[in-house]
Amino acid sequence: MPKVTFLPSGVEVDVPPGENLLRAAMLAGLHVNASCGGAGVCNKCKVLLEAGEARGERLPDGGWKACATVPAGDVQVRIPVESEMDRRALARPRRAAAWIQAGEGRAEWPVAPLVQKTFLTLPAPTPQDNVSDLYRLRRELAQGELADVALEVDPPVLYTLAETLRADDWRVTVSLRGHLGVPAPPRLIRVEAGDTTGAHAAVAVDIGTTTVSAELVDLATGAVLAEVSDYNPQVSYGEDVISRMEFARKGDGLAVLQRKVVERLNGLVRELFQQAELSPDRLSLITVGANSVMTHFLLGLDPRHLRMKPYTPVANHFPAFRGRDIGLHVAPHVRVYLAPCVASYVGGDIVAGVVGVGLQREEALTLFIDIGTNGEIVLGNRDWMACAACSAGPAFEGGGIRHGMRATTGAVELVHVHPETHEPMVLTIGGRRAKGICGSGIISLLAGLFTSGAVDPQGKFRRDLATPRIREGRDGWEYVVVEAEATATGEDIVFTEVDIENLIRAKGAMFAGYLTLLESVGMTFEDLDRVVLAGNFGSYLDLEQAITIGLLPDIPRERFFFAGNASLLGARSAAVSREAAAEQHRVAQMMTHFDLSDNPQFMQHYMSSLFLPHTDAALFPSVGGGAA
Repeated sequence: MPKVTFLPSGVEVDVPPGENLLRAAMLAGLHVNASCGGAGVCNKCKVLLEAGEARGERLPDGGWKACATVPAGDVQVRIPVESEMDRRALARPRRAAAWIQAGEGRAEWPVAPLVQKTFLTLPAPTPQDNVSDLYRLRRELAQGELADVALEVDPPVLYTLAETLRADDWRVTVSLRGHLGVPAPPRLIRVEAGDTTGAHAAVAVDIGTTTVSAELVDLATGAVLAEVSDYNPQVSYGEDVISRMEFARKGDGLAVLQRKVVERLNGLVRELFQQAELSPDRLSLITVGANSVMTHFLLGLDPRHLRMKPYTPVANHFPAFRGRDIGLHVAPHVRVYLAPCVASYVGGDIVAGVVGVGLQREEALTLFIDIGTNGEIVLGNRDWMACAACSAGPAFEGGGIRHGMRATTGAVELVHVHPETHEPMVLTIGGRRAKGICGSGIISLLAGLFTSGAVDPQGKFRRDLATPRIREGRDGWEYVVVEAEATATGEDIVFTEVDIENLIRAKGAMFAGYLTLLESVGMTFEDLDRVVLAGNFGSYLDLEQAITIGLLPDIPRERFFFAGNASLLGARSAAVSREAAAEQHRVAQMMTHFDLSDNPQFMQHYMSSLFLPHTDAALFPSVGGGAA
């Protein structure tokens, strides 16, 4: 079998004859950008052949397309900087979650977790009282808060019960799992020797399409003890959920995607306990907020019907899963609780986020927005909620943009364009040489080009400006953001009219979604009391720039709030409080879902939004038409 050596890591892997270099990288556990999931259409999976021979497809700007290149023997392949990911970028400072920090948006919950720990001292057996160990335990529980309450028992408890009861002179801590919103007996899931009520922790997780974030939570106090984030390893199989669902249909694709995300979760859980310098034995439960597709992948459920009409998931509400049953390296008693979903593309991350910020408790009419490849929107208050999803495409993650990339080290994240000379001032993540442009940088760049007059309302570059930055390139007219000598890639980083068109389509889909949802309930932007921007992308979004290009509505700025990772906040709330966990299910039931896929009103608004900022200037009174 051919041996592929990947540089600069030096990782080697033997691959079957005929296997392409993208698959080889996956086998080696290495990431190569492949936003189309290996379909051969994104041209992002660039690798450099440094030794050996291969047959396949060369890229126009040099290098080889990994998904279409097969080694002819042993080869050395270099993964260039623009094809890598650096998780350190996930820890960069974010915009303050203003609403949450002000105390207006954090929903406070009583600390009463789904798994309750109780310390007991049992009387030792005597000839007169020689009942079974389990009955002795049941009897003692019935004398306290659980008097006259039946008790279910996890069978594994019985195998260590006798030894555990006697290990500390009949002093034990029992863990009881409640049933979420269902009048049913509690379940005995764990018995520990001694008083371990203070050693009670949960892991709250947000599984996003691009990133996975987790927190270690003390269930005795509700305090966050540690937090970590990393990229979702499934990005190697497609940047968006559609590409991944296509991958899941092929061979063992679903099993691969499930295994990859579980491996990442195992690593993050391990990091959390190491960071907090605590024993993993403290773990009592895991709560998860994830979109519908990520939830299916985590559980290994077939997602094929999610993307085909009439778009039906396997389930929207999920039972508590044993962590071990889905591959997590946790103790047998640890269950995984998943936030419920509403529809195929309005998932548990949105439900968790709504509960996390307490939207369902407030009278104020709120538009809750999570901007991404699949933009999700919730409109409502404590009395009612409507929701919808609109496919914005991968532009906000750098997909469909010639030099687009994820928000990782070296990505251009902020651009200011001089209003007269049209020269750019560029900032990159980590202050490194530029590799490409991430989503926030793309929005910043387009807003700057539009307000300086370099781009007209139709998204076309002006040809009459005295600047060498605007030129005709390989793919049509383009703007040079960073010259080759200043980049990490050795080539000019440019922004093309095709890129602008893709970004306008993405922002147009989001804006059309807001308008359609509001009109569906007989309202306008003027009726909104506030707009809450959730998710990692929203944390880095410049409000004025987003309004300038027509991504967000032009309403008084004091009505906007940043909630940060609301899905993770909701998962944490569910970990700490069974009331919050039950509230997620109530909120999911009260949401009315509007399907925009065949909505003629949505299509009309979408076509009107393919303009900077919009064809209806009255919707954007504070935004001019670009410099003269």
